[in-house]
Amino acid sequence: MISQLKAAATRPEAKVPAIQTEAPAAKVNFADALKGALDSVAGAQKTSADLGKRFTMGDDSVSLSDVMVASQKAGIQFQATVQVRNKLVSSYHEIMNMQV
Repeated sequence: MISQLKAAATRPEAKVPAIQTEAPAAKVNFADALKGALDSVAGAQKTSADLGKRFTMGDDSVSLSDVMVASQKAGIQFQATVQVRNKLVSSYHEIMNMQV
């Protein structure tokens, strides 16, 4: 068995497989990402308000469950945004309190 391993190791056709790398990820501008996230939250809140208004007006194409789901989605997105803002403010205070 050892002789077979040595023979396999000395064969010239034993090649190391080429490593395929993915293309580098595109750079993301933080301001654009933040603006996109805030626009998404604003859009969810507007959709929720519009559905609520349509349901209140008696639109038969909008069900109560649609209104409640849209409202919950908007609320969760808003809470997540507030948590991100709190983390950013906390990080800013930590950086400002660092001694140089």
